[in-house]
Amino acid sequence: MSATQGQHGAMRAEDTVKDFWATRPRRPRRGRKFAGVAAGVANRYRIDPVLVRVGFVVAAVYGGAGILFYLLGWLFLPEEDDEAAPAEALIGKGRSSTSAGFTILLCILLVPMLGWFFGGGPLGTFPAWLSLVVIGGLLFLLHQSRGHLTPVRTSAASATPPPGPAPTPEAPMPTTPMTAATTQADVPLPPPVGAPVDAPPPVEERTTPPAWDPLGAAPFAWDLPEPATPEPETPPEPPVKRRKSRIGTMTVGLALVAAAGMSFAMGGWITPQHIVGVVLAILGLGMVAGAFLRGGRGLIALAVPLSVAGLALTVVTPGEYHGIGDLTARPTTVAQVEGSYERSVGNVTVDLTALTPLPGEETEVVEINARTGAGNVEVFVPKTADVIVTCETERGNLECLGQERSGFDKKIEDFKSLGDGPGGLLIELDAEVNTGNVEVHRG
Repeated sequence: MSATQGQHGAMRAEDTVKDFWATRPRRPRRGRKFAGVAAGVANRYRIDPVLVRVGFVVAAVYGGAGILFYLLGWLFLPEEDDEAAPAEALIGKGRSSTSAGFTILLCILLVPMLGWFFGGGPLGTFPAWLSLVVIGGLLFLLHQSRGHLTPVRTSAASATPPPGPAPTPEAPMPTTPMTAATTQADVPLPPPVGAPVDAPPPVEERTTPPAWDPLGAAPFAWDLPEPATPEPETPPEPPVKRRKSRIGTMTVGLALVAAAGMSFAMGGWITPQHIVGVVLAILGLGMVAGAFLRGGRGLIALAVPLSVAGLALTVVTPGEYHGIGDLTARPTTVAQVEGSYERSVGNVTVDLTALTPLPGEETEVVEINARTGAGNVEVFVPKTADVIVTCETERGNLECLGQERSGFDKKIEDFKSLGDGPGGLLIELDAEVNTGNVEVHRG
């Protein structure tokens, strides 16, 4: 049991956090796929490592906390044979097999990750905080319920006994030498010569046959001992059939009910992406419960393809497929401008620097939409044109005519930039990306 665990197995929140740090998981050298963070958590709490890996992937796709927690685990969870974690060894608090240079590289990667994760202002974004709270809460509950378990050792080195003094062999019993004080009475003397020796009592000959020879056919062997009667073998008890857990069936049923209910109410906020996200969340909770109830392994077969489908839905909206690959357009007149330049996956580049209005018009208005699901949108506008621009990204950076944003769900709306004053060419631009960057520059 953990040192801080109470009499009934419950711990306060502060004690749980302290005990988690004191008995934190160690990253194994065997059985890991990358840095060993997921395998270390699974070994520490004796659960299936596949469930932990699926949890990291789901948290990375929805909210991004999976990537952040994995980097933190890489830095602050020591390997099983090390004295300290890489981050602790960097400040001289022990030895770590991870080199100082690689640890510094991990810290450098953590800085932009934190900026991207909390890029929505002082309080960050709601998906980021939600994924952070969910993973932190699951780790807290996991340690409260299974923190007393002994970690599973995965390497041969861990099976060796701890260093210490070698066991001392048992010393022989001391013998007492004969001294002058030893009297003759203390030493047994042999009997005198000619003295009668006690003989063993004579064995009476058997006159009746034993039970194993009722007919008396072998009287020469009657003096042999009776043969032992073999005890009847007791048949082994049939194995107790373990009751199959119903957590998988219950989870799938709840997921189907939630998907059906949201499908009937689809519209507005509820989209296919949200339905997949809710179903994945239910499957994730079912797998966590199954780790404690020894069931629900079949949910992994549903969660993996749904995660891929959810990632695809965030990139390509159903019914709005616009092709895959880069798109580049350089119209030279207003008549050549298309109203929409779109791709589902790929970069969209629109160069309007050679655009001139038709003669005889005081103000020529050009409306352009540039969109992509996964990729970058880059638009170049003339130096003298008046521009009203709206830039939007769900995950990425915005740099539109000097205005900059980065993080989740960022938008620059109806920003107006005058070129050579009122009149002339007016460009109304709408640039949007699901995952990627938007840049608008003057040529």
